Amino acid sequence: MTSPLGRHDIDAAATRIAGRIRRTPVLDPGEGAFGQAERVVLKLEYLQHAGSFKTRGAFNALLSGGVPTAGIAAASGGNHGAAVAYAAREVGHSARIFVPEIASAAKIALIRRCGAEIVIGGARYADAQEACDAYVAETGAKLVHPFSSLETMAGQGSVAREWDEQTPDLDTVLVAVGGGGLVSGMSAWWAGEGRRVRVVGVEPEGSRALHAAFEAGGPVDVEVNSVAADSLGARNVGQLVYEVAKAGLDHVALVPDEAIREAQRLLWRDVRVAAEPGGAAAMAAILCGAYRPRPGERVGVLLCGANIDARGLSEIAA
Repeated sequence: MTSPLGRHDIDAAATRIAGRIRRTPVLDPGEGAFGQAERVVLKLEYLQHAGSFKTRGAFNALLSGGVPTAGIAAASGGNHGAAVAYAAREVGHSARIFVPEIASAAKIALIRRCGAEIVIGGARYADAQEACDAYVAETGAKLVHPFSSLETMAGQGSVAREWDEQTPDLDTVLVAVGGGGLVSGMSAWWAGEGRRVRVVGVEPEGSRALHAAFEAGGPVDVEVNSVAADSLGARNVGQLVYEVAKAGLDHVALVPDEAIREAQRLLWRDVRVAAEPGGAAAMAAILCGAYRPRPGERVGVLLCGANIDARGLSEIAA
């Protein structure tokens, strides 16, 4: 399957958003870190503006075309909304963010601090997206989709481009999957090198939209019930993500919620990283054996989000 997203798109996105986003660091915790025999390198993308990788895609979407007088609209479990709110404020546009009832208080507060208007309603992310779509149809506002957009995916793909420059000897990278925009963009970057770096998606067992799409041969709806649902809670990845991921992704590994919680605890204990559940999901694949590195394999783990509230931090730091 030929991908509709290529390296040239990601190069263009990286140039477009340069100066708007942070170049996030890479951490090598050393041999034996997290009790693993093989070396694990961490990309600290949670240090991005607004606390997650999503700011890259938000800026690329806003800078790729005009914005109508109705402003910008987005639906989000929290991180995408914060990213769009931050990017909109920086480029001088108004934004309305639709969030579900499961969005954490910390993420809602962050969106408000970034100056966006918030509409809370619906039990899950899909409900918020439906409300957002209706608002866009009524007002003509510019929709910034969290994953089903080439502009969003190209912006997220700049993570891989940057990481490639920082750690050129990686063999495999593990990337959390919600709607699939991040893992699709990153896999499109490395697919251009004849799969020199394998990209493995990681989903919670209770939120497995991309895994189910691969099994079914196309996007399907799934039930969502996971500790990471506020950031990895898409019910359906959509055709565009499926096509890009199918062309570049190695496979998708599934992890239980218990492993995600353990990854949060170990990241805090060993390297003092306060990751939200979705931000720790990729690390969970290593810890629970959903992904087993080969002898001598150099594995990169993307820590993609850290918008955790005080209660969540107290739970993992106990």
